[in-house]
Amino acid sequence: MTPPPAPPVVELRDAGYAYPDGPPVLRGVCFAVTEGRSVALLGRNGSGKTTLMRLLSGGLRCAWGELRLDGARVSHDRKGLTRLRTTVQLVLQDPDDQLFAASVGQDVSFGPMNLGLPEGEVRARVAEALEALDITALHDRPTHLLSYGQRKRAAIAGAVAMRPRVLVLDEPTAGLDPDGQERLLEVLARLRAAGTTVLMATHDVDLALRWADDAAVLAPGGLRTGPVRELLTDRALLDEARLRRPWGTAAAEVLRAHGLLAAGEPGPLTPEELGRWAGPGAGRTAGGAALGHGRPAR
Repeated sequence: MTPPPAPPVVELRDAGYAYPDGPPVLRGVCFAVTEGRSVALLGRNGSGKTTLMRLLSGGLRCAWGELRLDGARVSHDRKGLTRLRTTVQLVLQDPDDQLFAASVGQDVSFGPMNLGLPEGEVRARVAEALEALDITALHDRPTHLLSYGQRKRAAIAGAVAMRPRVLVLDEPTAGLDPDGQERLLEVLARLRAAGTTVLMATHDVDLALRWADDAAVLAPGGLRTGPVRELLTDRALLDEARLRRPWGTAAAEVLRAHGLLAAGEPGPLTPEELGRWAGPGAGRTAGGAALGHGRPAR
C-alpha cells in the first residue's frame, strides 16, 4: 500500500484574526506550507500578508480557526510555542526591528542560547548560519556599522541559526539594490538546497514568478493558492488583488504570438533570458522571415 502523504509542516485551518477595535483582517483562511516548496505570498498593502505570517510563526494567535504543526494543533503555552518557533522562523521586513545585540555574532547566537543549548553547539550554529549567509567575516562587526544589505543578512542568519524547517521572510529584497537582491536570492537557493522551506512575502510579481514554485495571493475575495505560473497568469485574480501582470507572462504572450514559443512552453523570466529567443533561426517575424520553430537560440 502507498503510505498516506505527510501532513503540511505548518497549516492554518479556517483561521482569522482581528486587531483590537478593528474589523477582521483575515477570516476563513486555509493555508498549508508543504515541505520542500518555495512559496511567494502576494497581495496589496493592507491585505493581511504580515498578519498571516505572524499567525504562522506564533507571533499572533488565531482569533478563529487553528494553527497546526505536522498535523497537530499548536498549543500556545511555553512548550507548544517553543516547538513551533524551532520549526518556523519569521524574519521581519526591517532588520532594525530584529537586530539588538552589540555584534553580529552575539545577535545570531541569541536564539540558540535561549534554547539552552551547550556553548559548543551555539558556536557551531552561529558559524554555520554566518557561512550560509556569506557573512562570516562580519562575526565581530558592531551591528550599527553594517550596511542595510548586511543587516538584512544578519537578521536572516539569526533565524537560520535556529535551524528551522520553514523560513518566513517579509519583503526580504525591499530596499536592496539589484546586486544585493541577486546575492540574497543566491543565499535562499543554498538554504533551499540544504532542506529549508522558504515562504517569502513580496510585492514583486516578477520576482515571485522567477523564484517560487507556488504562490498564495491575498485578494478581497479570499486567499488563492496554487502553482505560481498558474496564478500569475490569471488576469482576473491579479486585478482583484491589485497586482500588475509579471513581465515574464507578457513577454511569453508576445513570443507565442510571433511563433517563437510553443504553447505550454515556459518563456523568459528576465530580460536577460529573452536574448535566447533572439538572433538568426530563432523563429518567424511578422513579415515572414525565417526565425525557427519556437525554440530559443542556444
